[in-house]
Amino acid sequence: MKKYITISREYGSGGHSIGKLVAEKLNLPFYDSEIIDMAAKDSGLSPEFIQETEQNISSGWLYTMLLGASYAAPGTSGITTGVNTSLPTLPLADQVFNAQRNVIISLAKKGPCVIVGRCADYILRHCEEIGKDEVLNIFIYAPLEDKIQRAIEQKGLNPETAEREVKLIDKRRANHYNTFTERTWGNRSHYDLMINSSLLGIEKSAELIVQTMKNS
Repeated sequence: MKKYITISREYGSGGHSIGKLVAEKLNLPFYDSEIIDMAAKDSGLSPEFIQETEQNISSGWLYTMLLGASYAAPGTSGITTGVNTSLPTLPLADQVFNAQRNVIISLAKKGPCVIVGRCADYILRHCEEIGKDEVLNIFIYAPLEDKIQRAIEQKGLNPETAEREVKLIDKRRANHYNTFTERTWGNRSHYDLMINSSLLGIEKSAELIVQTMKNS
């Protein structure tokens, strides 16, 4: 029986709104950006630093991670960088991922919930306390033109640069997911259900997930 819902989503696809609506319909806790504050509290990293870092891995980040080097230089102050220097000397990208991973597992242990983004599908799949058959993994996508329009109307993006920003954010999300999971973001084999939100709309997309949850 399914108890947990993870929602991966393209930027501007309405994944956050769909996830929140699903949680309301099923009367389940909903977690998205709240995970940032929780991870910050538990890890000593600042919320601003986590938000800036969590999906901003460049080739430089990857190179340093592969070398096993640390971005937390000796004597660096947490006041200026947001880094708790008492943490093990892992690359900062790893520290952010581990902090969020711990929070996601902790939330899941409390009971059924809906979690948006942050590799939650992969994290719960590899959590010994959570059964693989207890998690419903969803991927929300939409045509580029619809994502651009939603990003302009709901997220306040500049119409002149919106297309570039939407593509860049999706690229960063894919890079983050692919790096930490060694899987491919958006690959249909990793999800139980993939939904074109433009085809169904927010309400019907949420209802489809709810019915799938109830029938699983």
